[in-house]
Amino acid sequence: MSERSKNTPAQQTASRKKYARRKSAPVASQEPAGDDAAQRVGVQSLGRAFGIIEVVARHRDGIGLADLSRLVGLHNSTAFHLAKTLVSLGYIRQEPETKRYRIGRKMFTLAASALDEIEMIQLATPVLEELSRTTGESAHFCVRAGDAVVVLARTSGSGAFQMTDRVGVVRPAHCTALGKAILASLTPEQLRLFIQRNPLTPVTKRSITEIPELIREIENVRRTGVAFDDGEFNLEVRCAGVAVRDFTSSVVGALGISGPIWRLSDDVMQRHGKAVAAAAERLSEDFGHRAADERKTLDVPRRETVQTIR
Repeated sequence: MSERSKNTPAQQTASRKKYARRKSAPVASQEPAGDDAAQRVGVQSLGRAFGIIEVVARHRDGIGLADLSRLVGLHNSTAFHLAKTLVSLGYIRQEPETKRYRIGRKMFTLAASALDEIEMIQLATPVLEELSRTTGESAHFCVRAGDAVVVLARTSGSGAFQMTDRVGVVRPAHCTALGKAILASLTPEQLRLFIQRNPLTPVTKRSITEIPELIREIENVRRTGVAFDDGEFNLEVRCAGVAVRDFTSSVVGALGISGPIWRLSDDVMQRHGKAVAAAAERLSEDFGHRAADERKTLDVPRRETVQTIR
């Protein structure tokens, strides 16, 4: 008789139960079963982290944890731990006194690296080309250069007598549409210092030369969102310009169109002004700005006679 047949009935029953447990146990996968789940969790965490960064970036005065959690659709504890990680990495920061979250220095460094002049030109050029096709006029993108403005990119329109400003040309801010669009972004103190440093030297007989008139013009630009140059730099040329913003809502430049005064009547300028504003909004969005809540009604400002004091 074999050894196996010598087992008692109780031993045989125990052996059968042990075998049954081994058969019912799940077979181990060739790959770890948790890999896909871990990947999904990682992607979800990345999405939530970027959502937090975007919400914080849209609140220039900072945002508290409760509002942040609500806007990103997360529980307070989840939002807190993600925000804490982002703070430790430098992408957002938390004010010690108010505990409100703001964009961190590392984000500004990344944005500055991305939005250098070459990148700006690459992003601006297709927007300018579309603006030229829409209006038939030359389109320009400029940035501030000290107290003046410098043209970084330009495109030509389909109309006759196109403006020929070359890339790199520097223009005074107070008598150009692009310059005035940038000046309108200054604080009252910054504008005062600009005027203090820069005598309003005329370029043509239509150039603004009086401080009250310039201030009134800048206030009009702030109200309408569009700046105009009515023969102030070139007697034969009219221009329209709108400021361009980045993801921090800071003005980084301006874009606009220019064309012969006989082709650009007030009605045409009003129509083109809206096209320029739409192009500036598109380029601002390319630079990371959220402009949906900053749209303004656009009207062509009519120049008013200002009493000059000599």
